[in-house]
Amino acid sequence: MSSELEQRAINTIRLLAVDTVGKANSGHPGAPMGMAPAAHALWTQMKLNPKDPNWITRDRFVLSNGHAVALLYTLLHLFGYNYSIEDLKQFRQLDSKTPGHPEAESEGIEVTTGPLGQGVSNAVGLAIAEAQLRNTYNKPGFDLIDNYTYCFFGDGCMMEGISSEACSLAGHLGLGKLIAFYDSNSISIDGNIEIEFTEDVGKRLESYGWEVLEVSDADTNVKAISDAIAAAKKSTDKPTCIKLTTTIGYGSLNEATASVHGSPLKPEDKRQLKEKWGFNPDQDFHVDQEVYDYYSKIAEAGAKAEEEWNALFEKYQKEFPELGAELARRLKGELPQGWEKALPTYTPADKAVASRKLSEIALGEIANVLPELVGGSADLTPSNLTRWKDATDFQSEKTGLGNQGGRYIRYGVREHGMGAIMNGLAAYGANIKSYGGTFLNFVSYGAPALRLAALSQIPVIWVATHDSIGLGEDGPTHQPIETLAHFRAIPNVMVWRPADGNETSAAYLKAIESKTTPSVLALTRQGLPQLEGSSVEKASKGGYTIVEAKDAKLIIVATGSEVITSIEAAKLLEAQGVPTSVVSLPDQFTFDSQSDEYKKSVLPDGVPIISVEVLATAGWSKYSHVQFGLDRFGASAPAGELFKKFEFTPEGIAKRGKLTVDFYAGKELLSPLNKPFFPIH
Repeated sequence: MSSELEQRAINTIRLLAVDTVGKANSGHPGAPMGMAPAAHALWTQMKLNPKDPNWITRDRFVLSNGHAVALLYTLLHLFGYNYSIEDLKQFRQLDSKTPGHPEAESEGIEVTTGPLGQGVSNAVGLAIAEAQLRNTYNKPGFDLIDNYTYCFFGDGCMMEGISSEACSLAGHLGLGKLIAFYDSNSISIDGNIEIEFTEDVGKRLESYGWEVLEVSDADTNVKAISDAIAAAKKSTDKPTCIKLTTTIGYGSLNEATASVHGSPLKPEDKRQLKEKWGFNPDQDFHVDQEVYDYYSKIAEAGAKAEEEWNALFEKYQKEFPELGAELARRLKGELPQGWEKALPTYTPADKAVASRKLSEIALGEIANVLPELVGGSADLTPSNLTRWKDATDFQSEKTGLGNQGGRYIRYGVREHGMGAIMNGLAAYGANIKSYGGTFLNFVSYGAPALRLAALSQIPVIWVATHDSIGLGEDGPTHQPIETLAHFRAIPNVMVWRPADGNETSAAYLKAIESKTTPSVLALTRQGLPQLEGSSVEKASKGGYTIVEAKDAKLIIVATGSEVITSIEAAKLLEAQGVPTSVVSLPDQFTFDSQSDEYKKSVLPDGVPIISVEVLATAGWSKYSHVQFGLDRFGASAPAGELFKKFEFTPEGIAKRGKLTVDFYAGKELLSPLNKPFFPIH
């Protein structure tokens, strides 16, 4: 490519981003203008195929500073993805393909970014996935999995603590095929970052075990950027950060100032830019045909590379039929036939077991039949019980602690980073089933990542143990109260709180089968008996009647450890002449998806309903007339004493059940499900 055409192409990227933001009268033009040379240098050597954006061994690109998304849409358009000039003109408009920040359901966008630090952390997950699959399936002469993960990030991403968590782990794991570009333009919304951020990011990353390269003139020196990329690829045992010193809003009258960060350029500024760079100042969204032609050659090379890969994979399947069939199945997004038979089932004759232990048993059985299961814990493996027997840790081989074909990840005390890395793992493809463990209370540290999983429709699994005051002596700092109400309020999240072994298996069944919905599994520290009337099939509906009383005068709806207590309470109420049914509702999201007829059969008209859960009562009015919960913080004491103190005992529940029946006596009563419903699509 001639230097003249190269400069024309780079300035085309800049001006398309400027016009895109200008047409919307909203957005961030500055970063795209500064990073255009790096974007050009990188994308012209990436392995990509716009005709098949989901090709498994494509290079991954993550824009962690997602406010700069006009740059990404411009690149996707120029390289031949399904983004037209009209799509660029519809930037940030209703129902357009070009929303204000990158969203993973859009073609060519790997992960949803915008909340700063999430993207670079997702990139760590994508790089772990590549390494794990490469070390699982590649054979001599068959480099089926062989891609780089690239990421752009800025000062804001580095200010967010999540980036430290994820980058620290990336360095420890020796992710040599992760290459990140630090856009060091010294500007944030408040102004020059000297007012708030004076650390040396490069030294921080070096201390984490990264290689750090620098390009001090990244506004203009494309060759230096390309050389840095080539050098980064030689670091096979550590991730690399290429620090780019750029000028935000390069070429603008307001370059290097905060005013060009988040506001469209003024008309006179756009005009002088175009005149200076030899473009028609009266023409917007212009691309020379020779620029299109050049970038199309990159896409053509990618399409050819995929054709060669398809031929290689066909040969691989003949050479290694078992592995080949397994990988082919995974690439189709299919689970092994009959895998669910591995899930354990229980009868009341089986002993009482904590649901965290039931989870461990289920994971051990699942891991044997699901090679796509990859997960770990945030330094709580002995408490979360998330590591199955004979699991191999995912580690850099030089540590002697495991290898990069391992499926168990030691996340360390990094809940937020773990959540975003889990999202990246699942987003890679090959049907990776990504899970991570911590205490339920500390999933709150990772809540932004859980929210993005729900928004992105990434079916990760949070194994959240120590689910209530039942964890006992650790006290209110560790005892979750509001967490499930929070997570249930997030759209598109399953929140399972199983009451026994069958319900725990049902939770894993639904979580593993899910293609679009993440799950939180809230699990006990204390033992739970195996319940009469429970089954995987019944629990898989999210809610069911576990004890049915003839001519019931009361229904108790409960979850988790409170189900058995409610069953005992129902026996006390029966003795008092109050026949009482008990409903177990382990997951509201799944229950809500059932037919109205089924839901009304479980929570019918004419019977008062009291909900019982030793957590915040917020949200339970949807399923009950009266709520018995814990709308205060817990206390430090043995679990049994705490349940007695707060009256989550058969006697305490029975007392409140009787008061509920007395209050509604003689009143016409509809099910709480009877509400006007105004769906929003």
